[in-house]
Amino acid sequence: LEEPGNLEVEYYSNFGTQRGGNDFHAFWLEFEYGATGWWTTELYLDGQTTFNDSTIFTGFRLENRFRLLKHEHIINPALYFEYEQINGADKIMKEVEGHDIESEKLDPNGEARREHKHELEFKLLLSSSFKGWNVAVNPIFTKNLSPSEPWEFGYAWGASRPLALKASSKRCTFCRENFVAGVEMYGGLGDADSPGLHETSHYLAPVVAWNLPSDWTLRFSPGFGLNDNSHRFLLRWGISHEFAGFGQMIAHLFGGNR
Repeated sequence: LEEPGNLEVEYYSNFGTQRGGNDFHAFWLEFEYGATGWWTTELYLDGQTTFNDSTIFTGFRLENRFRLLKHEHIINPALYFEYEQINGADKIMKEVEGHDIESEKLDPNGEARREHKHELEFKLLLSSSFKGWNVAVNPIFTKNLSPSEPWEFGYAWGASRPLALKASSKRCTFCRENFVAGVEMYGGLGDADSPGLHETSHYLAPVVAWNLPSDWTLRFSPGFGLNDNSHRFLLRWGISHEFAGFGQMIAHLFGGNR
């Protein structure tokens, strides 16, 4: 979770290849705020460019994460809840669930944007740390608010570790402890009408993050499709900046105007 009172602003990008159609570049702007020690809330603004087509705004997402246990344990659970109001042209692929497959992204933007989606997404975030390693497993449950649409299922898991556990005695940019490397795998598990791996897509991706001393972080992750339903290649990268004490600054600003 984000530290209480801190605001993190992030730009994230997802480039995807598209067999039988135009490649795309999806992107989102994220505002993440630590409301309390047990609650983090976020706003996402999504868009995408499909080459040889157009650039469009595809919707927004409201996310909340809740810590379920006060202290650290062998397994640390958190509850994730998200409301999505997006259209059918959204391609950020922040996660994969149900029967999301490559061919669904083939429709032109002008046609895909006519489909409107109002969805609720739930995740149980399970993480554990051991000797510098962090391992996380996230089962995903998504429900389109249309009564006729079934629940959709997905998963994500990952493991990461700093390149060095001992911090340098001097402030530095290229110290090994500023770099985190890992791997993640994610994909769909069908829906309530047709659960399982039939007509689902899955991805494997190495991940590297660089935490700069100036509170900037760079992330880079090339992803590779694992079956014929997946995009052959996804390239994700992001840049974020954390504003420490943002909540206190806003409270002081408004308090000073009284």
